[in-house]
Amino acid sequence: MPIDFPNSPVAGDSYSAAGKTWMYDGSTWVLYSATAEIPNQAVTESKIATGAVSTAKIAAGAVTAAKLGNDISLTPADGSITTAKIAAGAVSTAGMADNAVTQAKMASTLSAVTICTSSTRPASPFTGQVIFETNTNLMKVWLGSLWSGGTTHGPPSFSVEYLVIAGGGSGGGSYAGGGGAGGYRTNVSGETSGGGATAEAAMNIAVGTYVVVVGGGGTAPAIDTGLTGVSGSNSSFDSITSVGGGGGGSYNAGTITPGLAGGSGGGGGSEGGSNAGGSNQAMQGFAGGAGSSSGSVYRGGGGGGAGGVGSSGQSTPNGGTGVSSSITGVSVARGGGGGGGAYNNNGLFGAGGNGGGGAGLGTSGTANPGQPNTGGGGGGAGGIGQGNAGGLRGGNGGSGVVIIRYLTADAAAFTITGGTPTTLGPYTIRSFTTTGTFSLVVA
Repeated sequence: MPIDFPNSPVAGDSYSAAGKTWMYDGSTWVLYSATAEIPNQAVTESKIATGAVSTAKIAAGAVTAAKLGNDISLTPADGSITTAKIAAGAVSTAGMADNAVTQAKMASTLSAVTICTSSTRPASPFTGQVIFETNTNLMKVWLGSLWSGGTTHGPPSFSVEYLVIAGGGSGGGSYAGGGGAGGYRTNVSGETSGGGATAEAAMNIAVGTYVVVVGGGGTAPAIDTGLTGVSGSNSSFDSITSVGGGGGGSYNAGTITPGLAGGSGGGGGSEGGSNAGGSNQAMQGFAGGAGSSSGSVYRGGGGGGAGGVGSSGQSTPNGGTGVSSSITGVSVARGGGGGGGAYNNNGLFGAGGNGGGGAGLGTSGTANPGQPNTGGGGGGAGGIGQGNAGGLRGGNGGSGVVIIRYLTADAAAFTITGGTPTTLGPYTIRSFTTTGTFSLVVA
């Protein structure tokens, strides 16, 4: 059938009929298009003119992943994918291949932390690269020609002060020296450790459980055995160990024994001669005094104290003085040596050293013990005649103590247990009079 085109058309007018469309070019009607399906694969890359398809000509959302074949991949232009174009949650750890993000793929101004050991550091580090060495707990930075010294990283910690005193030694059993005081160690600023030493270094402790051992005093030998006194037991907190006080020397069946070595040494025994006092542990106490015999005057030496030597039996054999500490808020003397014993009260027996030392005796009976939780040495036994008779026995040593103090505010991030807690102004104090544990966990 003939096509009835409009009259008086102008250039650009179009006319459709029978599924076809014509366009008037100013002189004639030109067939423009026909509605028809395009066969699959009819449009290929080679049939599309260069530049014919541009981003501007593609409708928003027209190209989707579902419309792309499995064998088609896209390479985004540099900078075309930005944070703003990535949907929230679109990138997840599970969606990333192992080792997909490497240091080489990161900008030079970015540095991940490389986990290694001191022997497996990166072979070709770049300036600013950060590593963490698992065997040293050091985090280091490559400075361009060498690694930095590193910063140590470990569990959270805080500073504590301590007083650790061991058990005192017992006095000897006949014409005997006094027991030495238990070793005395502290790091309380401005105070003094045993043996005339200054306060020890500051101590930091981290999360964990620390065993606290409180040493017992030495138990004196049985009555009328005339045996040498028994040394006290060590006390400890973490790496800090104080040595038990030395037992006092004695006289037994014609044999005179010296004082035993310890935190502070025990006093030497005496009868018809003399014997040396026991040596001390450096920076924990002092030596015991020597026993002495002159004519019928027999006196054992005084036990050494944390703050001074025991007196010789040539004079009144007093125990060495202790040391005072205000770690609990009140000044308390501890670590006194035991006084030496004397024969038949001749020349007088020795007094216990200030700080819990027990006094000696000049007659029969049991000498005075060191005071509990001071580490004081026990007094030396006396004598009333030849041999070991008359109920002679030295005094037991005093038990030790461990006291820990810290600023309450510094420990706010922890839950702490152990010992008997008290407060003093800004401090929390935990006192141990028996063995236990000091435990810290993050609150």
